[in-house]
Amino acid sequence: MRGLLCSPLLMLLLFLQPWATQLQFAGPRCRTGPLDLVFVIDSSRSVRPFEFETMRQFLVGLLRGLDVGPNATRVGVIQYSSQVQSVFPLGAFSRREDMERAIRALVPLAQGTMTGLAIQYAMNVAFSVAEGARPPEARVPRVAVIVTDGRPQDRVAEVAAQARARGIEIYAVGVQRADVGSLRAMASPPLDEHVFLVESFDLIQEFGLQFQGRLCGKDLCAEGGHGCQHQCVSTPGTFHCACNPGYQLAADNKSCLAIDLCVQRTHGCEHHCISSPGSYFCRCRAGFVLQQDQVVDHCSFGNHSCQHECVSTFGGPQCYCREGHDLLPDGRSCQARDLCNGVDHGCEFQCVSEGLSYRCLCPEGQQLQADGKSCNRCREGHVDLVLLVDGSKSVRPQNFELVKRFVNQIVDFLDVSPEGTRVGLVQFSSRVRTEFPLGRYGTAAEVKQAVLAVEYMERGTMTGLALRHMVEHSFSEAQGARPRALNVPRVGLVFTDGRSQDDISVWAARAKEEGIVMYAVGVGKAVEEELRQIASEPAELHVSYSPDFGTMTHLLDNLRGSICPEEGIGAGTELQSPCECENLVEFQGRTLGALEKLTQNLAQLTARLENLENQLATQK
Repeated sequence: MRGLLCSPLLMLLLFLQPWATQLQFAGPRCRTGPLDLVFVIDSSRSVRPFEFETMRQFLVGLLRGLDVGPNATRVGVIQYSSQVQSVFPLGAFSRREDMERAIRALVPLAQGTMTGLAIQYAMNVAFSVAEGARPPEARVPRVAVIVTDGRPQDRVAEVAAQARARGIEIYAVGVQRADVGSLRAMASPPLDEHVFLVESFDLIQEFGLQFQGRLCGKDLCAEGGHGCQHQCVSTPGTFHCACNPGYQLAADNKSCLAIDLCVQRTHGCEHHCISSPGSYFCRCRAGFVLQQDQVVDHCSFGNHSCQHECVSTFGGPQCYCREGHDLLPDGRSCQARDLCNGVDHGCEFQCVSEGLSYRCLCPEGQQLQADGKSCNRCREGHVDLVLLVDGSKSVRPQNFELVKRFVNQIVDFLDVSPEGTRVGLVQFSSRVRTEFPLGRYGTAAEVKQAVLAVEYMERGTMTGLALRHMVEHSFSEAQGARPRALNVPRVGLVFTDGRSQDDISVWAARAKEEGIVMYAVGVGKAVEEELRQIASEPAELHVSYSPDFGTMTHLLDNLRGSICPEEGIGAGTELQSPCECENLVEFQGRTLGALEKLTQNLAQLTARLENLENQLATQK
């Protein structure tokens, strides 16, 4: 009986045992030179326990094939779900055993799949010098390996582009249900070398072997014994020989032979042709003087190796690059000039060099404006937006200032005006205070100035009380909300950093029953269950989370795409044309009411005049 009870454990051990050898190359560990390598591991609830264990063994096996050390490969690991957790930073360990111990102690988070948040954390935190990454001037390659099994619940394209622009090479590994489009949006080019999709966690070792081969392929040229006479060129897993200018590779593919241009009889010398490796010169017979009649066309011999253009000179061939490119130190190769780094491009979001020019890009869901540089804001949409900001003691004064700055960044992409988007702000702690209602300010500048003037309340976290205040007061016409008949979307955005001290369920449900589209933004110790309870459905589109106040700016792109009616919630609910039926009827009703009131006033005035006339007639 005992043997039967122990058999599942035995089978598991037998299953895991091969990992230590499957992911290692025979012989000494590879030496790649300095490298900063961060693994970004998906530990969402969709990754089942035995699959997470397989991923853990994959990491351990891959570590054993790396040349780990302070001056070699530094390794960091972060895991993510609805939040991001640093398992250990780049500078934490210099011994492989310590890294393995930390990986084996790893406990999965088992929540959502905020891949964009994880990339943002890797870019801003994991690859920072403070966390152990070497400074940019050291030119140490930075590599991130993202392993995920599902579709991200936030946007990844923009933040991945920013990470790549900062010099981080990204490998995207998808398992089972992973979304291929998201993998391709995250990975570095060329995509066929940086995107991997495997059918199950059991097969993830296939990526491990390929990745280890690319990352750690032996430099056979450096090891010697290649036999190349002039140059050895190393490629992953192999090498080939090359010759210096003026020489060509012999039949043995190792030796180099001088190119005798005189033998080719294209030299044009009238008397004698004297050959030198890759070149020649003309000499006259005795009694004659060589004329400087023309330059020898060295470029026509086909051995100049110029990538773009070859120009013959008296001294031999000279390489030049096409416009928009620079000649590299080898004198032959050309590199496209990065105009984004060399000019004041003025792009609001991202600049991309394209040969002789550049172009600007906007985040997903936004369009480039006519100036070719700025991205559209909520220009077509009309929203009544009320922000509920947590001012409890746990936020702390310095973080509350970051929250106010974050609110103003939201205001920056809104078209604030009485006819466009109206903004109101409520702060809550143990009590609730309206900082300014929807109808008070008509420009973005006025709203931002009022936000900066808000004073921190401190004390408790009565989120339920704040939701009740929003439903009963903030969206009333007396506070500046537009009448429901105008069909202007009503949006509530709750910003909190912790668990509520009162019940939120009743008023969170009431807000949605009243037609208010609710968004929940959590920071730090915010409770995911409460955020989901506050937010509208689907929660994946209406809940945002940041691990700390310093990294929450990445949430702006998600909120921009959601709050702007033309990009998200307003589809089918945007402010309708005044000429449409409902609005025309309402306008006619208001006009008739005003005319009726004028008629009554006119009747009263007429009666007064008649009364005066009667009094005058009586006096006569």
